[in-house]
Amino acid sequence: MTIHRLHKEPLQDAWLDAYGHLNEAYYLVPFSNATWKLQDAFGVGTDYFDATGCALYTVETHLRYLDEVRAPANLEIASMILGIDEKKLQIAHVMEFEGRERATFECLLLHFDTRAGKTAPFPAEALEKMKAAVVDPTPDWAGRSVKQLGR
Repeated sequence: MTIHRLHKEPLQDAWLDAYGHLNEAYYLVPFSNATWKLQDAFGVGTDYFDATGCALYTVETHLRYLDEVRAPANLEIASMILGIDEKKLQIAHVMEFEGRERATFECLLLHFDTRAGKTAPFPAEALEKMKAAVVDPTPDWAGRSVKQLGR
């Protein structure tokens, strides 16, 4: 299993809710920041965008809240690639603090050519690198959906 440990950041006081723990909306911020680091690691980050006009657009996410996070905290994000094809990338992150998983995040990204206004194939070199980094097996929590009650 290829786990990338590319991102850490301190919990910000502005992210705390009235109960003194990380507000649900702000869990997404460190996960998003980790996504940028993962993109950079595979050569499809901001420098790539500046050179080509191609970007990764998030089209779907799933966030699980497992355990609260209170300040002070230094959040560590473990990242992985779940799958990839010519134009789509599925990634996941795990937020850890004090040696425990606090949240998981997964998303589907599209490789998008902003100059042409449509999806486009990944460059061959980046595609091959990301294919080689796909985790196996996929974490048991990946690909789940929110349960529907009363059905």
